[in-house]
Amino acid sequence: MATLPRAIKPTSGSSIISGNDTCPHSDAPFDARINSSGALTERLECHSLSDDEPEPTDGHHELQPIEETAKAARVLYDFEGKAEFKELTVEAGDELNILKEEVGDGWSLVRASSGEIGLLPQSYYRCTTSFLSVPSAVYERKEPSTSTITPQASLQEQSKPLSIVPQDTGEWTNPLPSFRQSLLRGKSLNRFSGFVTSGAEEWVLEGHIDPVASTSSSSHQRISTEDSINDDNRLSRLGLGEADRHYIDAGPTWQSKVPKFRVLVHSPSKRTSGLSGAYTVYSVTSLFSSTTDESYDPYIPPISPAHITVQRRFSHFIVLHTSLTRRLPGIALPPLPEKQYAGRFSADFVEARRGELERYIGCIVRHPVARYAEVVTSFLGCESDVEWKRLMPQLLSMPAAGPSFFAHVFHPAFNVDVDDATEVIDRFSRHVLAVGKGTQNLRNIFGRIREVRLEMSKAERLLSYSLLSLITSTPLSSAPLTGINKDTEDTPPQGNGLLNEEGAWCWREGCQDCLKLTKAMQKTSDSLQIVADLYEDHAWRTQLATHEALKSVAHPYQLYEGIIETHQSTVSRYKDALKMGKSNDEMTARCETVLNTTMAEMDTYHDQKVENFSTIMREHLDGEINFYEQVLHRLNAARYTFDAPRFDELSRSPRQPSRYERDLEVPKLNPSPLPQPCPHVYDSAPMRPVNTAIHEGIGALLGKSQPGRKGSLLGRMWAE
Repeated sequence: MATLPRAIKPTSGSSIISGNDTCPHSDAPFDARINSSGALTERLECHSLSDDEPEPTDGHHELQPIEETAKAARVLYDFEGKAEFKELTVEAGDELNILKEEVGDGWSLVRASSGEIGLLPQSYYRCTTSFLSVPSAVYERKEPSTSTITPQASLQEQSKPLSIVPQDTGEWTNPLPSFRQSLLRGKSLNRFSGFVTSGAEEWVLEGHIDPVASTSSSSHQRISTEDSINDDNRLSRLGLGEADRHYIDAGPTWQSKVPKFRVLVHSPSKRTSGLSGAYTVYSVTSLFSSTTDESYDPYIPPISPAHITVQRRFSHFIVLHTSLTRRLPGIALPPLPEKQYAGRFSADFVEARRGELERYIGCIVRHPVARYAEVVTSFLGCESDVEWKRLMPQLLSMPAAGPSFFAHVFHPAFNVDVDDATEVIDRFSRHVLAVGKGTQNLRNIFGRIREVRLEMSKAERLLSYSLLSLITSTPLSSAPLTGINKDTEDTPPQGNGLLNEEGAWCWREGCQDCLKLTKAMQKTSDSLQIVADLYEDHAWRTQLATHEALKSVAHPYQLYEGIIETHQSTVSRYKDALKMGKSNDEMTARCETVLNTTMAEMDTYHDQKVENFSTIMREHLDGEINFYEQVLHRLNAARYTFDAPRFDELSRSPRQPSRYERDLEVPKLNPSPLPQPCPHVYDSAPMRPVNTAIHEGIGALLGKSQPGRKGSLLGRMWAE
């Protein structure tokens, strides 16, 4: 069911009708029932800034009794609520009393005329005072735009500008991720589409007026196409608020105002605070190159790039992500790594988290629009901890952009064809679905390849032990003893013809040929041990890094699902507006702005896909080449010992025991399990119901539902 913008707030001069009834305190049965809804449960959760801070104990997150004055309202559209979520079912025109306008996730607690109390989306009703205070300027007919540059459908200056409240459907209300959101792996219970939550629907239907901008500095002023596209002219106008103005060139493609730069997340350290306890701090370094492609000279040593290093916690990354989500609703942002509730200070987790944060911020600064956002420049450039702590509340309190984001998008006019827009979204959605499926399969196969490399390490180590067992006549405990007389197992090798006094693999004393052969084969055995170490280290470190990097290209459909929904809904509105002809030119122009934005995002995905996969493949091949070069170097070194003059030099001294001979009795053939990448936010993992886990736990104690195991846990403990 489509939704429309929220009601227009009355001006000071408007007549106001408000109810005088005060809603009584909720009784216990109703609280117990309504708290099962996700919207109200949101208010019971403690929103910790990060996984390295303790849960608050001040109790401010408890649901407070409703003491606000009820407001009279009227339903705008039919809404069929779900009883399991305690939602009301209403019809257009029904009268309501708003008991609590903001209860979380874009819902309000309302009372119907029948006395039933429940939840209703904020965009489905309008306060009665709003019907009495709508200025007539809303219904004035506007002339079609004749400018060659957008933002399209710029509203003309009115004597009494009408403020439009940004629509709020849940994506903007909760700035910090909750435990419930983490449990759902980044998925939201919000049933509204990206077309609504981004503010695109409100922009298409109503447009936007900046209530504080003057005529000369308004974001709706028209400029020529040459000024919009020319870099020099645009950059010369950079100033206050310019970071909120976004330009699209032919393509459509975003035109960046800031050159690309790199960001490194490094040097994690554990710190302790008396208020928040222990936490991890990461160094975040931005590298700005002073050379461009045109001025590059391979014969001139490169200049060391300028850099800025700041100290940031995981909670600071949450502030960055929250502010970006609110201020840039029209672009696809990468998901932030999930919170960790246990083991967050282990070395493996800290390193994995460091890599995830570096990939996250790297993706942000590679986006042509996100990298010049005000919150990004503050996050990366504010070196003073005191100043950064002062800025964080301001960044979180910034209003959500909503439709104003699209009002500040400038693009060439009349550059969208409805048939092309329909075809491109179909092809794009099918492509990202296929990429996501193929990438998920690649991640699974790559995990199996790492396991195979670990098995290769075990095989090379077993071969080394077997070769060493052969030349030392020492039995290998894990090797079968087929054909060996067990009576001679404990006989010392020296003195019984197995080895001579010099440790050579010969029954003759003073045999120089066998001494050289024995020492050369021992070096080969040692080289195979090193090769086994290389296989294990390659699977543990190099391939793990590649395995982690594959997450940056995983789940593109889920990442761009909001863009796809916005594009499809806008195309539908665009077709309807075109059928109405010139009578709806303003809505047609606004639809073009949204379509330019979504297609520019598709172009950004295309560029990032090429860059990401190229980087992953280069790093993978470099790692494989380096690994095989090391293996080849060790094998060549072992091979050269069998050629003169190295082979002849081996007879100059007796054989010394290998350091691996002590392992023949208990060979090290069981390496530790491979570390696995942290799951992606959108990875789906089957979760057992809590009652199943409880039943299995009780069964383990009592000896039930444990196939393949004899007796209960208590019984085995008693027997021991």
